[in-house]
Amino acid sequence: MNLLNSIPMNNDFHLQAIGLMSGTSLDGLDICCCTFHRSNGRWNFHIDAARGYTYPDELKYKLGTGAQQMSALEFITFHSAYGRFLGERVNDFIREFGVCPDIIASHGHTIFHEPQKRIMFQIGDGAAIAAETGIPTVSDFRRLDIMLGGQGAPLVPIGDRLLFADYDFCLNIGGFSNISFEKDGQRVAFDISPANYVINHYCRQIGLEFDRDGLLARQGSICQPLLDRLNGMDFYQQAGPKSLGREWVETQVYPLLDSYGLKLEDMLRTFYEHAAWQVASVVSEAATNKHTPQMLVTGGGAYNKFLMERMAALCPCKIVVPDGQIIEYKEALIFALLGTLYMADEPSCLASVTGASRDNIGGMLFKT
Repeated sequence: MNLLNSIPMNNDFHLQAIGLMSGTSLDGLDICCCTFHRSNGRWNFHIDAARGYTYPDELKYKLGTGAQQMSALEFITFHSAYGRFLGERVNDFIREFGVCPDIIASHGHTIFHEPQKRIMFQIGDGAAIAAETGIPTVSDFRRLDIMLGGQGAPLVPIGDRLLFADYDFCLNIGGFSNISFEKDGQRVAFDISPANYVINHYCRQIGLEFDRDGLLARQGSICQPLLDRLNGMDFYQQAGPKSLGREWVETQVYPLLDSYGLKLEDMLRTFYEHAAWQVASVVSEAATNKHTPQMLVTGGGAYNKFLMERMAALCPCKIVVPDGQIIEYKEALIFALLGTLYMADEPSCLASVTGASRDNIGGMLFKT
């Protein structure tokens, strides 16, 4: 099926795509322009340009908590306005770097994610992006998978398999930590625990956007009873596929953390240990004894020196932190790949990862 007449659909496939990523940590919008080439069944990529755009305070509030409280009319109006915002940033990006992409692939921003109810919404209208830029745009990558009984997440593992197969584990630490790896010939992946979503929430209460290098947590002490209760939460006893959303954090994690009345440093120190321990637990269970596994770590959490120290101390693997472009833009890069796979008519959502009834090609295409 040829979705763009100008793009050949034979074995050798070449395309330049822009990926847009906005994560739950609200760091801002990441834009990554990549050229992908498939030859003899193997995908290769080159990052042509990448940049992050911070959110204005009002937009950050709406994406963080405001959208959940909007009326239906306000919500759909914001959906359109945020789509136009994304399109405008893409236009800025194209002017700055002089790229000419064939396709835009937009993650949107997660507002609702309750797959057990088959409910999800990624705000940021793909039609508005296409209208603003004049470039074919693929968006809404999660919906079909959820309707097929899957989690609609994580979506990055297909990129881990196709682009980063040299690593035994691929760990991303953003608002939540998530991991992917091969097991019995299938890619498996799932969310591990909250990460920056929680850390940034408490840092904002004292006027900081995040805990730079983990300096606040490093000053604190572990509260063992709280750590035990965090590690004992029901989510961690569930088998995958499984995913996390803000709803679970706000109803389960925040009340538990707040109930102990700890100093911020002690609460953060305990939470860091929890986050690192959960990663180590997953890796320990999945690692084989044949060799020392390598784990690629990306996302904003890779810059948190103290969190990385605690992971290195607890994890039975060699931790590899790549160059800054991959750390910061890997998710945007992989969303560019998801758009490319859509155009190549190849599955981007793996049933072994999400729990859907079958592999599927997620996304909706808008073209002018």
